[in-house]
Amino acid sequence: MRRRVSERNAARGNVWQWSLAFSAGAIICAATVLLAATAAAAKPRAPHVIATGGTAPLRTALVDPVFTGPRQAQAFAMTRSAGATYVIIRAPWRSIAPTTPADGFVPTDPTSSGYSWAGLDATLQAAQNAGLTPILEIDTTPTWAYDSQPDGVNAGTPNVADLGDFATALATHYHGLDPDLPAEHVFQVANEPNVSLYLDPVKASVYRAMVNSVAAAVHGVDPNNLVVAGGLDPFGHPKSKKQRWYSIAPLAFMRALLCLSKGAHPHATCHNPVHFDVWSHHPYTFGGPFGKAKLPDDVELGDMPRMRALLKAGVRLNHIVSANPVQFWVTEFGWDTNPPRKHAASLSLASRWTAESLHQMWLSGVSLVTWFLIEDYASPSPYQSGLYFHAESIEDARPKPVLTAFRFPFVAYVGKKKTVSVWGRDATSDQETVTIQFRHGKSGRWRRVAVISSNANGIFKAKLKLKATKKDWLRASATGSGNSLAFSLTVPHAPKIGPWGN
Repeated sequence: MRRRVSERNAARGNVWQWSLAFSAGAIICAATVLLAATAAAAKPRAPHVIATGGTAPLRTALVDPVFTGPRQAQAFAMTRSAGATYVIIRAPWRSIAPTTPADGFVPTDPTSSGYSWAGLDATLQAAQNAGLTPILEIDTTPTWAYDSQPDGVNAGTPNVADLGDFATALATHYHGLDPDLPAEHVFQVANEPNVSLYLDPVKASVYRAMVNSVAAAVHGVDPNNLVVAGGLDPFGHPKSKKQRWYSIAPLAFMRALLCLSKGAHPHATCHNPVHFDVWSHHPYTFGGPFGKAKLPDDVELGDMPRMRALLKAGVRLNHIVSANPVQFWVTEFGWDTNPPRKHAASLSLASRWTAESLHQMWLSGVSLVTWFLIEDYASPSPYQSGLYFHAESIEDARPKPVLTAFRFPFVAYVGKKKTVSVWGRDATSDQETVTIQFRHGKSGRWRRVAVISSNANGIFKAKLKLKATKKDWLRASATGSGNSLAFSLTVPHAPKIGPWGN
């Protein structure tokens, strides 16, 4: 009995000790859970990242006469730092070819006596050293290679066979077989051929023959070479007593070139195909990035979808021949700024217009945009559309805010149901994590409102649920790109300012 009582008491003691241990453990566990919960509450949540799906790219380029001058190395470095990956370089046929061909001159052979490549070689090598891809624009004609001689300000017409021979020599010289020479694979056929200053008489049939001759030549050297056609002036200008030069409106010129009729559903008007891989245009515009031309066949920024539709019709009807999908480029564009040019858009307005213009061109299917210029011309020149103000030395040139808008374009527009649509392209044109920041009013603290992952081409876009008013501003920020310019949700007044302040 005593032993049983003792055992019972011992058992009770064990239960009591186990209960104490359990209670202590429970307290410790509860404390641990509480601490963990507190720590979790204190740790900021990782933001939701909005992914951007695959889109067409938006590459950028620059064109400027400084590229062929003594400051070209610095100019190319500045071009690359502006986010551009292409440059347009003139390939002046007249300067490269002999003034008078000697007996035995073989125009298709780049090693033939009389050809002079050294200057262009050095320029192209400097461009490639800066990480840039040149677009070789074939222009000027030797006196011995004209079918129609120049007349005053008007340019004349090259002999098509001679042009093809030079294109063969050009593509062969830069084919990449010589390790001491840069390899080049993009060739543009003339500049603004719808203007008599560059081609006279202005005839689409003549230009078609020129394009086909160059295409046969450079594709014959390397089928992967690209031929760029077009590069049209955006306006038609009739000849007058006061103005001897003239131009054909771009859509009229393009329809004649592609053998297409007018109307929403063009049909064939002839059966003469044209061979090219890229179509380009120069959409200088009055009244900002949404401006449309007054005349029906002119093409400003707001008319670019019409040009793209005509291009697609040419492809659909097999009037355009290319081994690859035909691309749509802009090979010259810009906005003059005030300062330095009076009556041009202010620096802030031109900067906004720059970002919006890049967006509008991208929406129109343009995959490469070329800016004119890197640096303003000296006053009183009408060409004050540089990313930098003019300086005595390009090394001392001061950047305009337009440079940031060109390098890292960003736009934001208020939508319906408390939404804001944003779009941009990061400065590195590759995948980055982009933070969208919001600010109320012209000053104050920026706060994060969204995080977007750009796609492989650097494009990012999203529709954000955001209570915003016209008084608010947004901007984009990315590690490899810095900050975009702040973009106001107030749509500014868009006066009918021309691209050159006219």
